Amino acid sequence: MTETYTPKDPIWCAGCGHYGVQGALVHALSELKIPAHETFVLAGIGCSGSVQNNVSAYGYHSMHGRVLPTAIGAAIANPDLTIIAAGGDGDGYAIGMGHFVHAMDRNPSVLYILMNNATYGLTKGQDSPTAERARSAGQDTSLDAISLGLSIPGTTFLARGFTRWADQLNGLLIQGLQHVRAKKGFAFLEILSPCVTYNDTYPDWDAQLYNVDEDEEFSCADRAAAFETVVRLRGKNRMPAGLIYRGDLPAFEAEWLEQGPCPSDLEAHDPKKHLDSLRGIMSSYAV
Repeated sequence: MTETYTPKDPIWCAGCGHYGVQGALVHALSELKIPAHETFVLAGIGCSGSVQNNVSAYGYHSMHGRVLPTAIGAAIANPDLTIIAAGGDGDGYAIGMGHFVHAMDRNPSVLYILMNNATYGLTKGQDSPTAERARSAGQDTSLDAISLGLSIPGTTFLARGFTRWADQLNGLLIQGLQHVRAKKGFAFLEILSPCVTYNDTYPDWDAQLYNVDEDEEFSCADRAAAFETVVRLRGKNRMPAGLIYRGDLPAFEAEWLEQGPCPSDLEAHDPKKHLDSLRGIMSSYAV
């Protein structure tokens, strides 16, 4: 951290759920006593894309839909950092969906906070991939990232929070940070964060959410049972909230770093060698 850096004030609409996300993140970093100079927050595009400006940490604003490959690169380059990627449902589930799926499969030690408001708020309220779509059967068929994550064998931490359920959200963020700091892999936390201007879903999600953390019969260690719970609740037009699945697999960056440098790769990327080759090609075309 430089002495000149000062976090900015949020620019979100009054009542936006993102205030709750930011507050929970700051609280979790404080609870775990993670120093600002050991924290790197990367953000995508959209209303959520400014969160890294508001937190006392290193920050980076990535290209649209590219926050996860950038975050994975940071995790490999400096394993001592706590890497936090943040974005919205449009950024993560539309243009960034390919990177999202592969991040879950590779299991890098990155906390991915996805703020889901089911709308493109920054561009005036178009439907996002998670906007509710009721088909002829009367059941919502919008994209559900938790179901997707449970179907990928490489996932190790899947959770959903709600900005109105502050105590649970604080706990989920702490658990997610602990997961990545212990180098156990990718921690995915979808946070339902209503857009009060274009899609005020506070009352809807209050009614739809089911807290699995309070269900004594639910086990977040059982992938199949968690998937069955998600499907069963969806059939009742409900969604699970809480820690839905936690597993134990090697983290991507640990396996990557264990390989060590490859001499042939280092030689292939020698800039002087390529520059000399380019000069030779260009000289053959000289008049």
